Amino acid sequence: MECKIELIFVPVTDVDRAIEFYVEKVGFTLDMQARVDENIRFVQVTPPTSACSIAFGEGITDMTPGTQNSIQAVVPDAEAARQHLLERGVDAPEVETLAWGSFTSFTDPDGNTWTLQQLPPPGSYDVPAT
Repeated sequence: MECKIELIFVPVTDVDRAIEFYVEKVGFTLDMQARVDENIRFVQVTPPTSACSIAFGEGITDMTPGTQNSIQAVVPDAEAARQHLLERGVDAPEVETLAWGSFTSFTDPDGNTWTLQQLPPPGSYDVPAT
């Protein structure tokens, strides 16, 4: 089966605040926003160079805002990604380097957390067989 993940929903309480955070602060591209009816508003943004976008809005998910804590994105340089976030006013912890990569993270205004991973060099880490 061929499969590509292209859209992940992120639950938010304030759509305009989420647009400002993801577009103005983090630097994602605003792909579209549409008011479908009085109960549904759809917004889609995409991280630069990503094939997968995120969507948030009104009436589009049953998830509780602040509970999407499982998005992990791969970046070429974790420290550069952290500096980018800090320069834009987004808190990001010190980079933690482990055998399987270097990591930092950020949290949106609703508490949804993203993990950013820099992969280790190819062939530098072998997972032991179980």
